[in-house]
Amino acid sequence: MPSLAQKLSAALKSRDERLIRRRLPELPQIVTSRQSVIDFTSNDYLSLSRSPTLRRAVLGALSSAPDILGSGGSRLLVPAPAHAALEARLCHFFDAEAAILFNSGFDANVGLLSAVPQPGDVVVYDELIHASVHDGMRTSRLSRDSLVSFAHNSVPSLRHTIRRVLSHSEDVKSGKSSVFVVVESLYSMDGTFAPLSDLVDCVEEMLPLGNGYVIVDEAHATGVYGPKGRGLVAALGLEKRIFARLHTFGKSLAASGAVLLTTELVKDYLLNYARSFIYTTALTNASVIAAGCSFDMLEDGTTEVLAAHLTELSSYFVNRIRAHLRNIPPMLLRLPDYLEECSSSELQYGYQSQEARQESLWEADASKKSSRCDGRQPTKSARRSTRTSSQPFQIPSQIIPLLTAEPRSLSSFLLTFSPSEYSSVNTQHAPAAVAIYTKPIFPPTVPRETSRVRICLHAGHTREDVDILIQGIVAWAQRRIEDARRNGKEWNRMASDIGVRAWMESKL
Repeated sequence: MPSLAQKLSAALKSRDERLIRRRLPELPQIVTSRQSVIDFTSNDYLSLSRSPTLRRAVLGALSSAPDILGSGGSRLLVPAPAHAALEARLCHFFDAEAAILFNSGFDANVGLLSAVPQPGDVVVYDELIHASVHDGMRTSRLSRDSLVSFAHNSVPSLRHTIRRVLSHSEDVKSGKSSVFVVVESLYSMDGTFAPLSDLVDCVEEMLPLGNGYVIVDEAHATGVYGPKGRGLVAALGLEKRIFARLHTFGKSLAASGAVLLTTELVKDYLLNYARSFIYTTALTNASVIAAGCSFDMLEDGTTEVLAAHLTELSSYFVNRIRAHLRNIPPMLLRLPDYLEECSSSELQYGYQSQEARQESLWEADASKKSSRCDGRQPTKSARRSTRTSSQPFQIPSQIIPLLTAEPRSLSSFLLTFSPSEYSSVNTQHAPAAVAIYTKPIFPPTVPRETSRVRICLHAGHTREDVDILIQGIVAWAQRRIEDARRNGKEWNRMASDIGVRAWMESKL
């Protein structure tokens, strides 16, 4: 085997051995043969991909449009009136100075972060930021020392990080160089909301010369949150205080592509320097038309009803599953800390923690650390102490992670779950067998020791769907607990009959 093939095969084998090798998802035959399949995996949060209203609108718009096939090439080579019209429309809808379309949110983040930060600038980013931001930063003209993370959703950590940047850079302190702070409004793997108001206040306070710029990725909030689905920035009235906003079309909007909202100057700069915009064929005309139809549904208020149902369903799921998890060992299955700690009323209305308490806790921890600007993070206990300083939105979001060391086992069990086999399940309206489609998530997609099954709720789900999901989760946990008890009894019996050494040898 050639050397390259050996190296590639070895890398894949290593991932196989660690059970983290990625593969394209396929529904097994046992699933495709069943009548009932419930999807809790996709990002189709508003269920628009199955909306007959949207389908009719897209087909009608395509039938009357003069150009639908292809786009002709790069935006810089071929005039694209449909693209320009959508950009102008989105400027008005999102109350932005300028808008520029990208083929995906990934391309937009890479284009912005690779091009705009100048030598001497610093990028400060949330430790759980999306991979596309990392790729953009790595291809920028900044040194690795200029890329600094802060603890997830922690304003005190952000303040401490900016303070360290200021102590190490006279150019930042004098306003000659800039600091870009990059966050997501809703984090795709954890379902947590960024405390945007507090983050913006912190940046403006710490960088009073105006050389602090906040960038917000709204990919998972678009369509669901804010007035008519405009996102969390719009919900908080922060449009004029955010340097750039990213909204994607491929999740809640059931289309493809993305738009970056910023200033005319930045748009002009991206047209000249963002390689992910310049050197690629533009979105097809059909894609632009389809996205426009999705925005029609946002503007006419249709999706607000869907979003309200989704929010209610999220609280229903967490309240119900949390009650069951009280009887399940947390080492086997648990919710993340932020959902475990808040009460039922907080799940409905959100919560606020004490900024002063967080600040003192963070400073106490930070005083023990090196002053070097190396992006090192606080301990896990410190992170738990520095929770989000404010949570102005209803929690939980439609993204709920179930933390478990056995995500593949849980996901596989749910695919073949039969409600009728479990006496605790109300089977009056439940199907005899249902494929509950979920996805196990492993490192490096998520941090070490945080493997999970990520539940994505959709507006098309019903309470009955959620009840079946909960029943499947509980049934899996009960089976795993019983397996552990059975194995424990086997160990005790074998150890007493033949001795520990003989038992271990029999297993080797």
